[in-house]
Amino acid sequence: MCPPTYFTVEYVINPWMNPDEPVDAELAMAQWEELKNTYLRLGHTVDTIEPQPGLPDMVFAANSGTVIEGRVLGSRFRAPERAAEAEHFRRWFVAHGHRDLVMPTRINEAEGDFAWTGEVLLAGTGFRTDPAAHAEAQEALGVPVVSLTLVDERYYHLDTALFVLDKGPNAQIAYYPEAFSEGSRRVLARMFPDAVIADAADAACLGLNGVSDGRHVVLPVEATGLAKQLEDRGYEVIGLDMSELRKSGGGPKCCTLELHS
Repeated sequence: MCPPTYFTVEYVINPWMNPDEPVDAELAMAQWEELKNTYLRLGHTVDTIEPQPGLPDMVFAANSGTVIEGRVLGSRFRAPERAAEAEHFRRWFVAHGHRDLVMPTRINEAEGDFAWTGEVLLAGTGFRTDPAAHAEAQEALGVPVVSLTLVDERYYHLDTALFVLDKGPNAQIAYYPEAFSEGSRRVLARMFPDAVIADAADAACLGLNGVSDGRHVVLPVEATGLAKQLEDRGYEVIGLDMSELRKSGGGPKCCTLELHS
């Protein structure tokens, strides 16, 4: 994770961002701290990277890389405003012992568009990550990749429209079908017939930008319909206020890079 020390909305690279809408920096930090403390309370380890001035979106650490079974694929941002983040995150990986590291040649916004199910890497494209980055990810990480096309600009990254609830051979996901192309919907329905299907209201509050450890699910507090579905399936849902970070199109998952062992 990366503290939102320099977080603000000063440019527009997705439909959620409006530089004319004020950002409460103190509240953004408090919301981030609550997310971090929630992970710690649930027994998880949280590493942090030093934020850098001039990179207000560095708080969205999910875009820093993809880590699976000791291999790391770094990131390469589409927006010039975020490009410098990639090198800071690369240095962090190296400094923390991640030696099996590949930096991409194609635009690749990491866990923003890559979701690991424990068996396959679901890979989004349409607005940010280059389709050719999917093949690059398969080569670098050595795992099968399934490409999915996003068609609604509000859901510009895969992690705004889908997240993995439980990993493994019988992985379970939650997603918003209308964010995907018709072909991608058919793929998801075939691969995950028991998926949790979110509605428009859940998607509109970035309710799919959640994080699950297989038992506990951290969601934006407004995603009440999705929370009820998850509770009915036995998950423990923790709703958090992410209103300030949502002003830049972010939620719990955007702020969280998962280091998959």
